[in-house]
Amino acid sequence: MKQVYSRVLPFRGSHYDFGYYQGKQLRNHMLLANRERQWKVRRPLFDIKPDEIREMFLKVAPPIWEELEGFRDALEWPMERVLLEFGGYRVPVNRSGCSILTGSDYLVRNYDYHPKTYEGCYSIYQPTDSGNAVIGATQKVTGRSDGMNEKGLAMGYTFIHRKRPGDGFVCNMIGRLILERCDDRDEAVDLLQNIPHRGSFSYVLFDQKQAGATIVETSPRGVEVRQGMACTNHFQRLTKENRHYLKDSQRRLNILEDRHGNALNGGEAFRLLNSTEKGVFSKLYGQWAGTIHTSAYFPAKREAWFALGGDQQPTKFDFAAWLKGQACSVSKVTGEIDTAIPFAHMEKADWYRSSVEK
Repeated sequence: MKQVYSRVLPFRGSHYDFGYYQGKQLRNHMLLANRERQWKVRRPLFDIKPDEIREMFLKVAPPIWEELEGFRDALEWPMERVLLEFGGYRVPVNRSGCSILTGSDYLVRNYDYHPKTYEGCYSIYQPTDSGNAVIGATQKVTGRSDGMNEKGLAMGYTFIHRKRPGDGFVCNMIGRLILERCDDRDEAVDLLQNIPHRGSFSYVLFDQKQAGATIVETSPRGVEVRQGMACTNHFQRLTKENRHYLKDSQRRLNILEDRHGNALNGGEAFRLLNSTEKGVFSKLYGQWAGTIHTSAYFPAKREAWFALGGDQQPTKFDFAAWLKGQACSVSKVTGEIDTAIPFAHMEKADWYRSSVEK
C-alpha cells in the first residue's frame, strides 16, 4: 500500500492572481519535473497555436485566459509551454475509467486513472472578477475532473475513447468551464452543445432543479443529451462511437443501477463506490483505470466529500461556510492506494519504464 496525499488549495482573488499564485507554487515542484521528463517520450503530435487558443478562451471564458497569463508570468515561460501544460485545448487525452452515481441529493464519482498522471490537488476557488466559486479535484492544474459550484451545480465526466480526436477543449478544461461559467444544468447543456470537443466523454450534470442527472454524450462529431442516474464508460445514444469491449463498463453500470433501486442515501452511495469489495472500485492502475479518488457532492447543502484510495472515511468540506468567508481548516487529504506505480506529484515518474506493474 502506498501512502498518498492531495494538498488543499483555497484561494480568493482574480484569475490572474490565482494563476500567478499557482505558478509560484509549481516553480520547483516535482510535478513539473516529471512532466518535463514525460514530454521527452510522449511528444505532442500537433502544434500549439497561442493566437487560436486565445481567441477560443476570449470567446468562452476570458478570465481563464488571464489565469494562464498569470502562470506565464510566475513561471517565466513562453505562452506555448503554458498552453501545452495547462491550456486544456487540443492537448493529448489518455484513456481512463470512472463511474458516477446520482441520487435524490448527491453526485458520487470514482476517478479512475493512472498514478503517473495524478497531481494531488483539491481546489476551492472564489473569483473576485467573474465566474462562480468552485470546489473540486484539479486535473492538469487548471482543469477540474469533478466538482460543484456555488449555485449548486455538480459535475463529473467519464471517458469513452480517444479515437479520431478533434480540435477543441479537453475534458478537464470543459469541466472547469461548466462549473465556473454555468449556473445550472440547462446552461451547462447549452455550453456543451456549442463548444468544440477534443475527445469523447460523457458529462454528468446534477443540481436540485430536476430529478436525476442530465448526461451529455459528447465527441468531436456530435452531442446527445439524455437523462439517467448512473454513468460509466460507454455511450447509450452515440453508440457508433463506443469501443468494442464494453463488458467491464456495462458490469459497473449494472451494479450502480441495481443498487440505486434501493434508494441509497449519500453515505451508502459513497461506500458503494469507495469499497474495494462491492465491484465498482478498480485496482487496474497499470491499465490507466485504477480508482485514485472518490468524490461526493451535495448541492442542497453545498457540502463536498473527498477520499484517496479505497475503504476510506471521506474528508468533508463545508463549502457553504467557506463561501461566507470561513477559513478552510483542511490543508491536506491523505489515503492509501494499492499500487507500486509512482504518483506524479510525489515521486520521480517518467515513461521510460513500463507503466504496467509487474
